[in-house]
Amino acid sequence: MTRDSLFSGAKAVLFDLDGTLIDSAPDLGAAVDKMRTDRGLASLPLERYRPLAGAGARGMLGVAFGLTPEDPEFAALREEFFVNYERRMTQDTFAFEGVEHLIGRIVGQGLPWGVVTNKASRFTDPLTRAMPLFASAGAVVSGDTTPHAKPHPAPLLEAARRLGLEPAHCIYVGDDERDIMAGLAAGMGTVAATYGYLGRQADTAQWGAHAQINSPLQLLQLLSIA
Repeated sequence: MTRDSLFSGAKAVLFDLDGTLIDSAPDLGAAVDKMRTDRGLASLPLERYRPLAGAGARGMLGVAFGLTPEDPEFAALREEFFVNYERRMTQDTFAFEGVEHLIGRIVGQGLPWGVVTNKASRFTDPLTRAMPLFASAGAVVSGDTTPHAKPHPAPLLEAARRLGLEPAHCIYVGDDERDIMAGLAAGMGTVAATYGYLGRQADTAQWGAHAQINSPLQLLQLLSIA
């Protein structure tokens, strides 16, 4: 199968969430930065947090406090971060420019679509319910929906199952190498979103994706529905 036919023959499109469909870095960064200022530490600019926003608590606590999951205080601080984030999840989070039009065109073509994220359902479910963008999503799979998170293919396979499609008929779009690894392992066509959190920080050409896009609307060209 050629690359063009891989995309033009797609029967569904799956997306990563943070850094691909939505920019949640402002709320993630603010949630952990409050932990710094509550402790009398200086606030850090959003630019420090943004590149690691896709790594969740591990990334945010790493930037804010230099912590790793192996540190004894990590678990307690992670829960504090989670509570802060829950209180402001959609305060400054927004869809990337072009995403609403992209989803509208996909839906208009009769293609089902969904979300596969490593974000826990504790956050994914209320966030996607609060944003009208996700009302038409046919599947929302979180990091704890299956026993494995990405880069394991299990969440992607579950999303395809929920859409009633073979994985080979699905395209997966993500801004992290783990997304591409999971998509390839699931047998899906893969697209690296270089406008996401890691796009400017990583050599996305080495991820092995079938294609790259520099903006959400470029996906329409790949799908031949521009």
